[in-house]
Amino acid sequence: MDPERQDVPVGSAVSHQEGKGLLLEDIVRETKTFYCLECGKCSSVCPISRRNPDFLPWTMVEDALLGREDDLIHNRELFTCLTCYACQLKCPSDVDYPLFVQKVRMLAANAGQHGNQAHCGTIQCLTRFMANPAIRQQRLGWLTQEYHLSTRSDVLFFVGCAPYLQHVFAFDARPLDIAKASLRILNASGVSPIVLPDEKCCGHDALWTGDIELFEKLAEHNAARIKESGARKLVFSCPECYRTFKEDYPRFAAIDCELQHISEFVLEQVGQGKIEFKEINKRVTYHDSCRLGRHLGIYEQPRKVLGSIPGLELVEMERNRERALCCGTSAFTNCDSYSMQLQSERLQEAKATGAELLITTCPKCQIHFRCTMENKEHRNGPDIDIEVMDIANLVASALEGASGE
Repeated sequence: MDPERQDVPVGSAVSHQEGKGLLLEDIVRETKTFYCLECGKCSSVCPISRRNPDFLPWTMVEDALLGREDDLIHNRELFTCLTCYACQLKCPSDVDYPLFVQKVRMLAANAGQHGNQAHCGTIQCLTRFMANPAIRQQRLGWLTQEYHLSTRSDVLFFVGCAPYLQHVFAFDARPLDIAKASLRILNASGVSPIVLPDEKCCGHDALWTGDIELFEKLAEHNAARIKESGARKLVFSCPECYRTFKEDYPRFAAIDCELQHISEFVLEQVGQGKIEFKEINKRVTYHDSCRLGRHLGIYEQPRKVLGSIPGLELVEMERNRERALCCGTSAFTNCDSYSMQLQSERLQEAKATGAELLITTCPKCQIHFRCTMENKEHRNGPDIDIEVMDIANLVASALEGASGE
């Protein structure tokens, strides 16, 4: 086993046809829900349960065990779960509660039940547009001659939804800057990657909100395009894409490629002496995203990347690695005042370290933190002013010869 990884059990998706025939008793059996001891540890570590008294994981498990399917799938709190894996890592009976939630949401979706979609459902609409084969995308207009790309390469950079998310938010979210920084890193390493003109959303949010039919369409399309490309390595700047390709796509189509988050790629290049950094004299703190951390067990690689930049001082927040607090929202669904409380609390924790920069590895984490800092009138607690930067942007700004972020 790779000593840098702490593997955690992860569930697998079901096909659309299997989803239509899914039964609650099958979900209980697969996720080992019947082993629940009603000890309440899931609720005690759940970041939402500690703020929202209406959301308790063990009560949903109880509904399932007692056969109260109608109550379960019509419970609006079903879509509040962050699926952050905090509960699953603490459960003494090894109940896979996140997978339980994922599959019960499929039952709910089959019954026409859905969570409250943030931003008026714009992001979910974009995903459905991408899944429509009749709609042709023009998703590469942001690429300039600054970037060295290839139509035949061993490395493919999966851009994800960044080109669309860039235009959704009124505040300064800048998810596309993360993709641009990742390409600069790849080029600085001597790699001219493939960037697909017709890739689609990875399907992460569709899967975790119960829309298995939509997820299957996206997965099959992306897997086919990647196979046609001939790439042998996929690099991601989004942990959700990474997690989805690694853990969920194999259920539908084999991805016969090495998969890496951009932080893993950077650490590999540093170890091989292919990239060097100039000095950056800043104090930073690092936020572990749920998908990269608890879902995939990747904690140390990003920290080693930060440690390889001369002059950079890393100070840890009180809760870090597997204990890190979630950024507060999953799949842009059921984003509410409790979500903002979580984001505000995490930002205060980062500020308390004395760091100048809060480093993230997930575009969504950055979006959520920036959203909370921007919407001062909608949150409780003190104003928080800390710069949030993705690790790809920091690394790109630290490359020898780089002029800025």
